[in-house]
Amino acid sequence: MADDSFELFDLRVEAVIPEGKPIYCGAKAGDYFELKGEMLSLPAGQGFSIYSLAAVLPLLAAKQRPTDANDWMTSDAEIACPDPNCASRLRIVRTGKRRFSHAQATAVPLPKENDKG
Repeated sequence: MADDSFELFDLRVEAVIPEGKPIYCGAKAGDYFELKGEMLSLPAGQGFSIYSLAAVLPLLAAKQRPTDANDWMTSDAEIACPDPNCASRLRIVRTGKRRFSHAQATAVPLPKENDKG
């Protein structure tokens, strides 16, 4: 069987809390979560606002994938809190790479070589 592997970056999403600015989302300096493959994990006893998560979740799949050096997705890493009155940000950091198998990630088979168009 041909190699069906692909790589994704592991991500750490960290709360960035500007000193002396109002925070309304409940984030605290040092708060974070990690994404390894499709598995999101938080440290025990720590939470994240669902609204902050909703702001960052759509970008995580793209940040997990290799991007061109000139792509804004490569350089831009901070997402503003969706509350316009809250000064917090979420910083997405690529922490490592992990290899996955297509066959273990989906039931849909890879197209055969002559099916690619």
